[in-house]
Amino acid sequence: MGQKINPLGFRLGTTQTHHSIWFEKRKDYSEGLQEDHKIREHIQNYIEKERISSDSDVISRIQIDKSIDVVKVIIYMGFSQLLTEDEPPKTKIKELQVSLKKAIHFIQNRKLNLAVRKMKKPYGDPTILGKYIANQLKNRVSFRKVMKKAVELVEKAYKKGIQVQIAGCIGGKAKEMARVEWLRKGRVPLQTVTAKIDFCSTQVLTIHGVLGIKVWIF
Repeated sequence: MGQKINPLGFRLGTTQTHHSIWFEKRKDYSEGLQEDHKIREHIQNYIEKERISSDSDVISRIQIDKSIDVVKVIIYMGFSQLLTEDEPPKTKIKELQVSLKKAIHFIQNRKLNLAVRKMKKPYGDPTILGKYIANQLKNRVSFRKVMKKAVELVEKAYKKGIQVQIAGCIGGKAKEMARVEWLRKGRVPLQTVTAKIDFCSTQVLTIHGVLGIKVWIF
C-alpha cells in the first residue's frame, strides 16, 4: 500500500505535516490554493532568474502560514549562495519580499513576513538530492555512478536508509527500450506509517529523452 500512493500523503498526521497552514471557508478554499501556488511559483521564478550556478540556491520546500492579517513564508534551502554573495543576505530577501508583494495583489492588504533558512545537511533532503541527480544525469554522467554517489552523500548525512530509482532510456542509446533501475542502502520501510520517510519525484530532460527520478530517505 505504501508504494501505491505518495509516501508523504500516506503519513500526514503521523510523521508528516502540511507545507501550507491556514483555514478558509468552503467557498474560498480554491482561492486559497491558488494563492499558495502563485507564491511558490513567484519565489521559484525569482530564484531561477538570480541563480549563480546549477548547484546553488536549491529550494527544498516553501512553508506558508496564513492568518487574517499576516502571511508568513519560510523558504528552506540547501545552498543559499545567492543570498550570501555580492550583496548582504538581508538585501536580497528584502528585494524578494517587495517583488512578491507587488506581484501577488492579495498580500497587499496583509503583512508579509519572509524568511530563508539554510538546511544543516542538505543532501539528507530528497528534493535537493533529486536535483543533484538530475543535474548529473543531464551532464551525461553514468546513472550507476550517480546512484552510488547519492547513497554516499546520504550516508554522510547520517540517515538510516535510502532508495533511488531512475526510469527511462538510461543506457545512453536513444533507441534503447525504457527500463527502471534502482539502488537501496539501509532500511526503507515504505509500509510502516510511523516511519519518517521523505520522498521526492522529479524528472530531467536528457539528449535521449525524459528520465524519471524518485528518491526515498528514511
